[in-house]
Amino acid sequence: IAAPSSTKNKQGERDPDMHQTKKGNQYSFGMKAHIGVDDESGLVHHVECTAANVADITQAHKLLHGKEDTVCGDSGYTGLEKREEMKRKRKLRYLIAEKPSKLKQIKNKRELKLP
Repeated sequence: IAAPSSTKNKQGERDPDMHQTKKGNQYSFGMKAHIGVDDESGLVHHVECTAANVADITQAHKLLHGKEDTVCGDSGYTGLEKREEMKRKRKLRYLIAEKPSKLKQIKNKRELKLP
């Protein structure tokens, strides 16, 4: 979702549903769309809209329909399997991408040939 650089609308007022967030060195103002997609059909089955500063992981349980066997996500969902709301779900397989900083550490260890 595209986000304006300003924190105020055209009338000079702040929208109480939108917030500012930072990713890397880039600040954004607006909202996020958290989307649950069926891995077989590719169809969207859940959409949650939140302020930009809401962590992805806090919305994950809302994106599941209850019949999935596998949960996939980017590094914003790291640690998802440890969250209380996920422990109540049936046994799931988690495929969560590593954080970029973790991947860099792994790459550096390989280059230095460390154990």
